Formats: sequence, structure tokens, C-alpha cells
Amino acid sequence: MHETIQNLLSRGVQVLDGAWGTQFQLKGLPLGQSPDFWNIDQPEKVLEVAQSYVDAGSDIIITNTFGSSALMLAKSGQEARVHELNEAGVRLSKQAAGDRVKVFASMGPTGYILMMGEVTEDEMFESFRLQAEGMKAGGADGIVVETMCDPEEAAIAIRAAKTTGLPVVGCMVFDSGENCDMTMMGTTVEDAAAAMLNAGADVIGSNCGRGIEFFLDVCRRLHAVSGEKVWIKANRGLPEVVNGETVYKQTPEEFASFIPDLIANGAGFVGGCCGTSPEIIRAVRATVDSL
Repeated sequence: MHETIQNLLSRGVQVLDGAWGTQFQLKGLPLGQSPDFWNIDQPEKVLEVAQSYVDAGSDIIITNTFGSSALMLAKSGQEARVHELNEAGVRLSKQAAGDRVKVFASMGPTGYILMMGEVTEDEMFESFRLQAEGMKAGGADGIVVETMCDPEEAAIAIRAAKTTGLPVVGCMVFDSGENCDMTMMGTTVEDAAAAMLNAGADVIGSNCGRGIEFFLDVCRRLHAVSGEKVWIKANRGLPEVVNGETVYKQTPEEFASFIPDLIANGAGFVGGCCGTSPEIIRAVRATVDSL
């Protein structure tokens, strides 16, 4: 395990941040538009979101770089900006974090599936490597490979991120199959965990896909494979459409009520994904502090 991870866990359970995309939408980001360009065009709004999670009590916050791999940026002809966008995204989160809070840079999927033959493994690795290079230049404390559905892509991203020497977290989405405990590709929790660990992940976990009430079994199984603390960022329950808008009705207290069981079953890093907010993270912080 990377020394940075050991030091963090020595302080106890680490509180992560919550959703960024929905916070950007509240600040005027049009639906369907990538928020990553705001690192340059609207840096004050990116800083506000980062600062809101620091103020809510997060020990670790991520960055506005989820869609800034070279392959993803190439879809809009912006691949030449990969270093600029990742460095700026990390720098903004570091500005909010100060000396107490750590920053783990967010690395999301490329949007390509290797088995379709649209890109090669080498092209995907280089895409992630360039992204990781920009993240390190910005001063990231670690990298989190998140919201992955294909264990092969996750493994490539983890290996590329590891070239920086930074600690790397690998997270998969489990929301498919009869029991909703497989990835979209049909990969089991155990096989996904093994793929991430074999690629060199310092921490494995799960994010997105489902509400927090469905994460306990996945958390337990990830912990059983790794033998180490798990990273969990769950959605805020199941959304409902009210008057044409997506609404999450789960209260901060209801979300946080699941945290003790997650911790008891191996979670060492707990936060939120889709629909969560600084209010949710405040409730998680209070719950962790009470244990």
C-alpha cells in the first residue's frame, strides 16, 4: 500500500466529497456540456464547488477532470488541451484544499470499449498517461480511476496512473445482472477487484450506479478480496422525475444512516456520487465523527 494511503487511514475513516456535476448544473452548466472546460473558462465556479466540500468536512476532494482524457477530448477536437485542463483542474482543487485536505484527481472512462476495436490498448494507455501527467503537474496527492464499467479499461487506466508514482484508487460501477452486482460488461465484484489489484491499485472501491442502500454487499465483497479498506461513493438513493426535473428525495440523515454499516464491512473512505451535495457530506462527516 502506498505510504500516502497508510498515512490517511492511520487518522481513521476518511470522508470524501460528493457530486460535482449536479453542483455545476446549479451554477448554470447546460445539460450535456462537459464541465471540464470550466477549469479555464469559469475557474471561480469550479473553485466554489471544491471549496464547498472542504467546508463541509471532506478529508479528500476530487477534481473537475473526469472527462479530460486525451481520447475523450479528441471527440470535440480538444485533445491538445489535455495537459492544460488536467493541471488547471487539480490546481483549483488544491487551492480550495489548503494544507489539511488531500486532492485525488478524477480519471473517468474514455467512452470507448476495447472489444469494439475502435482504439487499441496502447492508444488507451497513452491517453490516460497524458492525463495523469497533467494531474501530477498540477500537484495531485493521488488519482482516482472512477465510474469504470470495463475492467480492462480500468486496469489500463490504473497502470497509466501508476506511472506518476502517486497512489491510485480504482472504482467500478456495479449495477447490472440479476442481483445488480455486476458491471455493465457482466464482470463480478470479485473479478473486477482482482483486475484492479493486479493492475496495481492501492485502494479499490465502487462509485455511482445505485443508491447507497445497495452498496453494502459490494463493499463487503471488495473488502474480502483486497483485505484492505474500501473506497465507496454511492448515489443519493434513486432519483424521481418531478415536473420534468430529476429530484433526489433521500435526506442527508437518511444517506448518512448507511455509513456505519459500510464502515463495519470494510469501507475506509466514504462519500457520495450522483445527487449528493455539501449537505450530504456534512451529515456523513457528523456520522463518522460520532463513531
